Amino acid sequence: MAKANKRLLVVDDDEQIRELLAFDIAQSGYIVDSAQDGEAGLKKALENNYDLILLDVMMPKMNGYDVCRNIRLVKPNIPVLMLTAKGTINDKTEGFDCGADDYLVKPFDIQEVLLHIRALLRRSESSSDDKDSKEVLRAGDIEILPDSLEAVIQGKKTKLTPTEFEILYCLMQHLNSPVTLATLLDEVWGYGSDEDVRMVRVHVGSLRQKIEEDTRKPKYLHTVTNVGYKLTPFGSLEEA
Repeated sequence: MAKANKRLLVVDDDEQIRELLAFDIAQSGYIVDSAQDGEAGLKKALENNYDLILLDVMMPKMNGYDVCRNIRLVKPNIPVLMLTAKGTINDKTEGFDCGADDYLVKPFDIQEVLLHIRALLRRSESSSDDKDSKEVLRAGDIEILPDSLEAVIQGKKTKLTPTEFEILYCLMQHLNSPVTLATLLDEVWGYGSDEDVRMVRVHVGSLRQKIEEDTRKPKYLHTVTNVGYKLTPFGSLEEA
């Protein structure tokens, strides 16, 4: 799909930010809709087909976290980029836990926004191609189901966010071998940044909670100190 056909939704209660974002993104060749609060944004998201949603957190009627959760219940595969002044690690964790794929802290430069948009759209297209090419990817105790964004660990099924799915998919391409943080940023997000290393760690922590019985003694998803992470599909206890 060409850029000119990509349809994005901007949801922000700050009129100036909303209109500037909509204008600059449209100038870059995208089709842009907008909404002024959480309820209006959720209504548009559910009633229309969007390729990506940009979502503020602190909004009247419904906050961005709740909007994202409700979108994920119906349309689990739409990329969601959080745009907010709430930039602590706890805020980011809550955003990722509700299903956001990426996070930008205000104030931001429009070129940075466009970079994240392009990366998320590339990842979304790549994920669609993977779904067309394979139904299930299996290794040892782990299998992933692209159509439903689920992982199965020893027969136990768990729902993943799109980003958690992409991280697990990336790690499964490098079984039993350390994968650097830079590689994850490049293969999952499509760009690299020292600042975004924290984002990777938050997503991996969330993924670990879903696939491990005891996150303090992980069997599958291991931290490799000063390098990144390693996936052992048959399970083995190592230093986390």
